[in-house]
Amino acid sequence: MDSIAWIVIIALFIIAFIGLIYPIIPSVLFILGGFIAYGLFYSFSELPWWFWLIELLFVVLLFAADTIANLVGVKKFGGSKAGMWGSTIGLLVGPFVIPIFGILVGPFLGAVIGELIITRTSIQQAIKIGIGSVIGFLTSVVTKGIIQVVMLVIFVFAI
Repeated sequence: MDSIAWIVIIALFIIAFIGLIYPIIPSVLFILGGFIAYGLFYSFSELPWWFWLIELLFVVLLFAADTIANLVGVKKFGGSKAGMWGSTIGLLVGPFVIPIFGILVGPFLGAVIGELIITRTSIQQAIKIGIGSVIGFLTSVVTKGIIQVVMLVIFVFAI
């Protein structure tokens, strides 16, 4: 039974890291799922109260990091809400339309198209905003990856 439990727990953690590349997968929920699976297979009492408090704070931080990084990336390069929404839509659709490069091309094209259609900005400015959206996304991936690793280190320390 231990083998099955750890396969499930580790699979949930792996899916969480895949979610860094495919943002349609809610990474943080899979990490929490791994913690909950551990509690169900073994015991929730093995995980102290401070563990849950710290992990829940990291969950809030992960949700905020994702939104803030995209917003800052687009805004810093002069983008509007149209660029931010376009980037977000491109981020969700891109990996499915262009499997390998869509994760970078999607937010770029989404921001550019959003800015060109809604705000009618120049093509040069729209491209600059598209680059900002990609930088924001990459910053978000690195930040979330570091936070997820820290969450797992705390989990290992707690058990």
